[in-house]
Amino acid sequence: MKNRLLPHWLTDIFYTLLGILFCSFALKSFLVPNSFFDGGVTGISLLIHETYHSNIAYVIVLANIPFIVMGAYHVNKMFAVKTLIAVILLGLALLLIPFEPVTSDKLLVSIFGGVFMGIGVGLAMRGGCALDGIEVLALYTGKRISFTISEIILGINIVIFLIAGIKLGLPTALYSILTYYTASRTITFVIEGLEEYTGVTIISGESEAVKKELVMNLGRGITVYKGERGFLKDSFDVSHPVDIIYTVVTRLEVRRLRNIVHDLDPKAFIFTGIIKEASGGILKRRARH
Repeated sequence: MKNRLLPHWLTDIFYTLLGILFCSFALKSFLVPNSFFDGGVTGISLLIHETYHSNIAYVIVLANIPFIVMGAYHVNKMFAVKTLIAVILLGLALLLIPFEPVTSDKLLVSIFGGVFMGIGVGLAMRGGCALDGIEVLALYTGKRISFTISEIILGINIVIFLIAGIKLGLPTALYSILTYYTASRTITFVIEGLEEYTGVTIISGESEAVKKELVMNLGRGITVYKGERGFLKDSFDVSHPVDIIYTVVTRLEVRRLRNIVHDLDPKAFIFTGIIKEASGGILKRRARH
């Protein structure tokens, strides 16, 4: 068991360290020299840095500590310990690694600062920790008020950008919103990758032929539920047994799957849903423990 788990630990450490390097590069080479902001705790830290001229390395560590403590109670202690170590290493990287400013062009700073920041945060999340504790606050708050986590994070970030607009001017705040959007999209891409999975449910009168094609030609595993079809308004009492087919494909394969099914049964009912993470079975994505 130890031999099997060791590669996962090494991979998590590699992802985390690489994420720290990307984040420190984004901060020192793009955001801090140009007085730009990001969302979340990083945005709060940058705002404190600009207002009181405190060292960003110390501020970002201190600002994350309350959320790390909160995470120990509302996520788990191992997550909190890994996040604390990662945040401290980020502070050390900001202190010790001499990254130089790359550009002062505001558009380039807002886009590429967000990209590098998103890569760093995303890699750290793949390593099993967080470099920004705002999600923990949203999780804690979401249990007490009737807002979703996404709505809470959005509300917090709106406050941060409003304060930034008042302190540093509206143009800087608007560019910082672009930075935040770029970072958030990059995080999603890093975590989910190109092979974002899609769950597909198929209800067809030609279920036997569909099952064979999906397994033999598309090379996908399937799960079959036993159900009934019919129940129309004019013939509600009439129904027929049917195999309900469920499979998981990448988003690049959805069109091919639809074509296969519709060639066999043009009247087949197909609906899809996004799957955030999948592992095991015949899927090739690394299992997360």
